[in-house]
Amino acid sequence: MRHALTVTVLSLILLLAGCGKKAPESGKPGEAPAAKFVIGVSLLTRTHPFYQDLEAGLTEAAQARGWELIVTSGEFDVAKQKDQVQDFIVRKANAIIVSPCDSRSIGTSIQAANEAGIPVFTADIACLAEEARVVSHVASDNVAGGRLAAQALVKALNGHGTVAIIDHPEVESVIQRVAGFEAELKNHPDVKVVAKLTGRGIKDQAFRTAEDILQAHPDLDAIFGINDDSALGALAAVEKAGKAGRVTIIGFDAVPEARQAIREGKIYADVIQKPKEIGRKTIEAVEAYVAGQPVAPAILIECGLFTQEEALAEK
Repeated sequence: MRHALTVTVLSLILLLAGCGKKAPESGKPGEAPAAKFVIGVSLLTRTHPFYQDLEAGLTEAAQARGWELIVTSGEFDVAKQKDQVQDFIVRKANAIIVSPCDSRSIGTSIQAANEAGIPVFTADIACLAEEARVVSHVASDNVAGGRLAAQALVKALNGHGTVAIIDHPEVESVIQRVAGFEAELKNHPDVKVVAKLTGRGIKDQAFRTAEDILQAHPDLDAIFGINDDSALGALAAVEKAGKAGRVTIIGFDAVPEARQAIREGKIYADVIQKPKEIGRKTIEAVEAYVAGQPVAPAILIECGLFTQEEALAEK
């Protein structure tokens, strides 16, 4: 009996001693895992190759940091995009990245995120609403890109001719590239802009806009499409009008379909952007901000020019 009691007491002492030991940090029972860093993303669209590449850049950089992305798109619908941003606020995202469908209308949504203490970044398209606070805007240098487009056009026209612009003035990046395009043409007074109409950056609408332009200006020499959907829509209208080879077309983005048209000589040239780099640099800006490091209010990525020479050199 005494032996049994001794064993019981010893067992109890060992048990209490074991309970007093500190468990490893990773094994604390009942401790919640560290919350994941979540970024809400609302793109202009997810159907366009440019934005697909931009999303790929965002995703690659976020995954490398162990962050979660919630990716949505407004699909050119301002109200839809506003709802998406509001949802990110309700879900208490750690940061929000937006490519606005409308550079001014998005302001109230960004302001709501500001009031909720959520930092906002813009990618490709900036916010122009003065009341909204954006930490950093990451995009192509669209003014320089517009100048490249104009220089290519002047070369194609041998320094004289008429040109129409298929525009999308609700979008800040387009405003910038058109400003660069028109600024460069001031150096070439014999190349004149005779029409500037919106195609909203959508191929079907650009096609109809180009048809209207060609009817109003039957001797038109060239068209500048502010993106490749605009350029490809213009190409379809030019071909339908029987003016293939007579109207020079310049685009912007160098998506695969446009590259093929350039290879075939149907589009003269495209300004080429680096959407994956825009995505990666945006995530880098978020990382720097949350680490308390200074972040530039604008981070611009250099553009290039894609011509038939480059297209034929591609494998």
